[in-house]
Amino acid sequence: MNVIPTSPLQTGPSPTSAEQSLHQTRENTRLNSLRQFLGQSILARVGFTVAVVLLLAALFAPWIAPADPAAQNLPARLVAPSFAHWMGTDELGRDILSRVLYGARVSLLVAISVVCGCGSIGLVIGMLAGYAGGWFDRFVNLLLINAFLSFPGILLAIAFAAFLGPGIEKVIFALVITGWAGYARLARAQVLKVKELEFILAARSLGASHARILRRHLLPNILQPILIQATIGMAGAILAESTLSFLGLGVLAPLPSWGAMLNDARNHLFDAPHMVVFPALAVMTAVLAFNLLGDAWRDWLDPRTRSQMAALDSSR
Repeated sequence: MNVIPTSPLQTGPSPTSAEQSLHQTRENTRLNSLRQFLGQSILARVGFTVAVVLLLAALFAPWIAPADPAAQNLPARLVAPSFAHWMGTDELGRDILSRVLYGARVSLLVAISVVCGCGSIGLVIGMLAGYAGGWFDRFVNLLLINAFLSFPGILLAIAFAAFLGPGIEKVIFALVITGWAGYARLARAQVLKVKELEFILAARSLGASHARILRRHLLPNILQPILIQATIGMAGAILAESTLSFLGLGVLAPLPSWGAMLNDARNHLFDAPHMVVFPALAVMTAVLAFNLLGDAWRDWLDPRTRSQMAALDSSR
């Protein structure tokens, strides 16, 4: 008799379906966390919404801008806001709405680059100093971090930008040089607190290397304060870039920048106030949005604040 082989019974889901289920669970967890974060306060919703709108406006500026931001139209110079030009025109007849939209691209590009650069450099230096201790920690903390933090950041950035010259790459470089110390001090303080906890001592006793302890154990446990600082640092970077551009040390013309637009509007403060109002509103809105987002994120990640909010919700 010929025996026909049969396939073994499958008692559980296939590996592919298990991976899909795990991926779906993670996605649901992220969505639930986002809903809870946005539901904690109106400030979180306002900051998140405005930040998303700014990012979308910057990404889709070439498609939603009504005109070329560098196109000049001298017969239509200093036109007040109208249906043809929603935010009016500047002294060269350029559409201010288009320049504000393209200026968002410059400001967010500089802010994201500066925050990534400062966060990466400060995180590495602060983690190494806090973990190593000894003379290296004293050298980094006393000579490097405190030396940079002893000078006003914007004045130091102006000095570096004046030395390097105008240009968007040089602005980013100047702001990274002057901004990494705050992240390094925060990362060092977090490492000094976490490295004496039991799970770090257990990892050492099991023979884990220093690189593995830094990468797998310390970094995930100190990353939340760094991310909150980075969110608030976005607002500071936007303001710093606008300041440098206002002083003529930022991006070069004809690339639009909110700070450069405010500088161009100084001579028309009374006869064409729209040249000042709309770029200033753009700077204020961006800075306020990221500050609100950072404050809301800090409250959300603080267990004491979350427990207080949960108690208030349950009492209603």
